Amino acid sequence: MFEDKTLLITGGTGSFGNAVLKRFMRTDIGEIRIFSRDEKKQDEMRHEYQSWCPEHAEKIKFYIGDVRDIWSIRNAMHGVDYVFHAAALKQVPSCEFFPIEAVKTNILGTEHVLTAAIENKVKKVVCLSTDKAAYPVNAMGTSKAMMEKVFVAKSRTVDAEETLICGTRYGNVLCSRGSVVPLFINQIMEGKQLTVTEPMMTRFLMSLDEAVELVIFAFENAEAGDIMVQKAPACTIGTLAQAVCELFHVKADIRMIGVRHGEKMHETLLTNEECSRAIDFGEYYQVPADNRNLNYDNYFTNGNRKRAHLKEFTSANTRQLDVEQVKEKLLQQPYVQRQLKKWGEK
Repeated sequence: MFEDKTLLITGGTGSFGNAVLKRFMRTDIGEIRIFSRDEKKQDEMRHEYQSWCPEHAEKIKFYIGDVRDIWSIRNAMHGVDYVFHAAALKQVPSCEFFPIEAVKTNILGTEHVLTAAIENKVKKVVCLSTDKAAYPVNAMGTSKAMMEKVFVAKSRTVDAEETLICGTRYGNVLCSRGSVVPLFINQIMEGKQLTVTEPMMTRFLMSLDEAVELVIFAFENAEAGDIMVQKAPACTIGTLAQAVCELFHVKADIRMIGVRHGEKMHETLLTNEECSRAIDFGEYYQVPADNRNLNYDNYFTNGNRKRAHLKEFTSANTRQLDVEQVKEKLLQQPYVQRQLKKWGEK
């Protein structure tokens, strides 16, 4: 499907963009465009991949721009076949203090990406969302919920044969930039206490590779307006902290600091309302777009009593991992492997 094709990744210098590059670099893909606003990260990425994979490094093209500026994304979109839209403001506390910035990037930026993609007849666009968009209680989640509404609405206005627009929604990605596992490891390396917000708080767990697999699954299987969700397991933050400590053979010295601005005790990947129409794909759920039109007379006349039996899917009612299972999952992460090696050399 990707042979000789051009893929654009917005926010491509982030953890997800790097995972996609590692997955696609040695394939027959034609070109991968990295679109982001940070020239320093682009330069670091350029040198990293020229060193790691020099025979394929020419496939990567870098574009400086910001999804807030529709002209910059238009410049990068010419000749693109597929788009993975990952650019976003993701930090919950910063979005709480600067919610309009989240609106500009996560909502208006998505509108710009989709507009440019449709203008250039991009074949498929996959928009990346978050569990915080389901029953949002913070500015980041609210902006991503609106982002989902934007791409679902946009998918109705364009011929899917020309440009198919869909999305994914997933929870915490282990060892991604700004996530808690690198924080715990840094605290251990520096001999500090581990700072835990609330030990009984639960979070979904997935690896970067699993995040890429979900996006590829959506790319291959989603219909216009769909949101695809992985059936991710979860654990408590206390279990995660204990697992990290045991991997590094240190005694857990944990200090509780309380819940941060805008955080939930448990996250949701599927709301109760979405469960009424979700389709089970085995390892994934498909949430089709609600494509009823504004003619409500059809509903009042005919009604619709069908409903799936699935309840809302949360980090509290999904499969819970114990300490040993979390350790096993952590040991599969290249970042953790590198840090353990450093720790063993100290």
